[in-house]
Amino acid sequence: MSSNGSCQRPRVAGKFLYAGGQKLYLRGVTYGTFRPQPDGTEYPKPELVEHDFFRMSANNLNVIRTYTVPPQWLLDAAGRHGLYVMVGLPWEQHVTFLDDKRRAEDIERRVRDGVRASAGHPAVLCYAIGNEIPASIVRWHGRRRVERFLKRLYDTVKTEDPQALVTYVNYPTTEYLQLPFLDLVCFNVYLESQERLASYLARLQNIAGDRPLIMAEIGLDSRRNGEEVQAHSLGWQIRTVLAAGCAGAFVFAWTDDWHRGGHDIDDWDFGITGRDRRPKPALEAVRKAFVEVPFRSKDLSWPRISVIVCSFNGARTIRDCFEGLLRLEYPDYEVIVVNDGSSDRTAAIAEEYGFRLINTKNGGLSRARNIGLEAATGEIVAYIDDDAYPDVHWLTYLAATFQSTTHVGVGGPNIAPPGDGRIADCAANAPGGPIHVLLSDQEAEHIPGCNMAFRKAALKAVGGFDPQFHTAGDDVDLCWKLQEKGWTLGFSPAAVVWHHRRNSVRAYWKQQRGYGKAEALLEKKWPDKYNGAGHVRWGGRLYNLALTKSLTLRRARIYHGVWGNAPFQSLGEPVPTVLSSLVQMPEWYLGIAMLAGLSALGAVWTPMLFALPLLVLAMGASVAQAVLRAGHATFTSAPGSRLERWGLLGLTVLLHVAQPVARLWGRLSNGLTPWRRNGTSIFSVPWPRTTMIWSERWQAPAERLQSLETVLRKDKLMVCRGGEYDRWDLEIRDGTLGAVRILTAVEEHGAGRQLMRFRVWARCSQLWLSLALVLAALSIGAFLAQAWPAGVILGIGALILGCRMLRDCAVAMAAVLRVLEKPHGQPVGDYDHAWT
Repeated sequence: MSSNGSCQRPRVAGKFLYAGGQKLYLRGVTYGTFRPQPDGTEYPKPELVEHDFFRMSANNLNVIRTYTVPPQWLLDAAGRHGLYVMVGLPWEQHVTFLDDKRRAEDIERRVRDGVRASAGHPAVLCYAIGNEIPASIVRWHGRRRVERFLKRLYDTVKTEDPQALVTYVNYPTTEYLQLPFLDLVCFNVYLESQERLASYLARLQNIAGDRPLIMAEIGLDSRRNGEEVQAHSLGWQIRTVLAAGCAGAFVFAWTDDWHRGGHDIDDWDFGITGRDRRPKPALEAVRKAFVEVPFRSKDLSWPRISVIVCSFNGARTIRDCFEGLLRLEYPDYEVIVVNDGSSDRTAAIAEEYGFRLINTKNGGLSRARNIGLEAATGEIVAYIDDDAYPDVHWLTYLAATFQSTTHVGVGGPNIAPPGDGRIADCAANAPGGPIHVLLSDQEAEHIPGCNMAFRKAALKAVGGFDPQFHTAGDDVDLCWKLQEKGWTLGFSPAAVVWHHRRNSVRAYWKQQRGYGKAEALLEKKWPDKYNGAGHVRWGGRLYNLALTKSLTLRRARIYHGVWGNAPFQSLGEPVPTVLSSLVQMPEWYLGIAMLAGLSALGAVWTPMLFALPLLVLAMGASVAQAVLRAGHATFTSAPGSRLERWGLLGLTVLLHVAQPVARLWGRLSNGLTPWRRNGTSIFSVPWPRTTMIWSERWQAPAERLQSLETVLRKDKLMVCRGGEYDRWDLEIRDGTLGAVRILTAVEEHGAGRQLMRFRVWARCSQLWLSLALVLAALSIGAFLAQAWPAGVILGIGALILGCRMLRDCAVAMAAVLRVLEKPHGQPVGDYDHAWT
């Protein structure tokens, strides 16, 4: 790098930084603060700075962090030695700065002046608009006021230096600050346990989302711990940070020479050199650790990985995929391309790159993935879509996770690349994209098919992918099959692939219809994974850009600890309200259609016009939800004018509204309807019953219930287990309008003898029951008003709902009684039974 501006400034690309075309891992140290010189300069003399920078560069460092605005000559010196600079913009963060309007304005002015002093310099990595605002100050002002002020400072920096990257350096005590506008996510973290550091970094990665995570300060005091301990600790800290997928780290500090608050700090020695610049053992440890980015290769035995790309007419994007696969930095991998009957140039393009090509008749995505699996020679099989391309270290991060855990599958984030056009940009901010579901910061419940890898032996053990899933749903099915075996899935936030989003409204609509169809197929195969309404009961958290905001009146709560003294203060998100959950469901639009029908009856019976305001309210809620979420969209294709931005927002709102409609279409056309049933014709009057079962063979109550659950599921019934706060054990459904619940109690009578009691009762859906009663009441009202057509239509609707609820309850009751009344040999044990 030189000071003449010939080098490009770093840019953000997903989870990492790039300088030119090369990935830039930040290998940094903090520099300062120092005792001011007589002329007011807050840095050492130029000759000492030159000496420091020369030694930094010689020890494999490429960036420094300053806490005050550096003079121009220091930036020039950094450029000459190949060092970038994180420029700190200092202001009074330790006081209640928002209580005085003039102070806040003065802070903004000084930030502006500081940026102007460095604007455009090629050595500037980024600007830090703050550092560790004390938790008590944030608590005093409230997080939202502080967030808004930091956004104000961010905008100030961007106004003065539009191409600059901007960050705020946070710390665990104010982890809860929501700053989505920042280009980089930076934290100061001091943890002296490797396990705790790795765990906390995983948490921070999920907070950072699709942005780079950087440790802005790590370190250890050599005065209290000794220089050898400091060196050892910094070594594992750096390696842990980089292995966690961070974009870099700053060691605190370059030297023990430290001045703060008008005083020299002489009771701490965090430097990797002494006050006289004598190198400590930590300097060599830091150099070695940074050389090994992102991993110490000699400590790992890298497994062979087979990368499988399945494509059906993917010629438009598959060249990007192949180019990315050629750039992979991994010692042992192969690429297998399965051409699933494409009629375009997919096969010809694959032959250009020399990858192993398998041509087959079109049989669907799952079949193609199984063909690739059979041909794979690696012990790890990684799948990437033909419209995605990987980060250069994609396989490295996946393999490292496999090597350090017992997970049978590992996935990573998929990020929309810039430059795909405005429709693709809007689609990236709309719901329905491929997402990961996490049970914890490191364990996944689901990893999407565009970025997933598995141990080959585990895939073989579960029979690979189910061929019935032609375009979607196969990844969800596979994850569930692996977890059913008792295995676990992992998540590596740095194993990034760039995944093109749909670039037309028509393609987006078709994709969402396909997802609806996949949901219907999955519900038939995994009924226990779905609730009565036909939606997956995920146990983890869904991570998606379009799911960040919803209609809710409840605010997030911050865990402060007693008197605000908790060292790690986090944000507890509110549970979604009933309204926000309903509005997001595809079936909400069935409700809108029903209200439209009721409003239409106003033509023959005026009182039915009461449904018209409800129709408007329901439609307004859908639009409001879409507008709220679209308002938090971030567009990579920056609009050139306010009108263009409104156009992007409008299209994003449209996609938010259209997505559940497309899903609904796919669900309904493939049998996943609110009125679905299995078609059995065995009924039993659904009144409450109690049975007592005597058994001479002892069995754990949980095992009996599990056996009962298994038998009921073999009859293709939907069986749901009661939760931790429910006063029932099993709920059995054949349809969605009615169910039967079971409550059990066990009496122990010694010598292995047990008396097990079952209480069985029917339960109608409260929503459908309420609707039936409303329709019945309206029908009676219409008849009394002699509005016969309206009365007949409403009455038929109430009758149909009532009959369906009765039918669903009766079928579920018959199924339960049939299982409980079976003779000896059934899983509930050897017993005599009696009904009451």
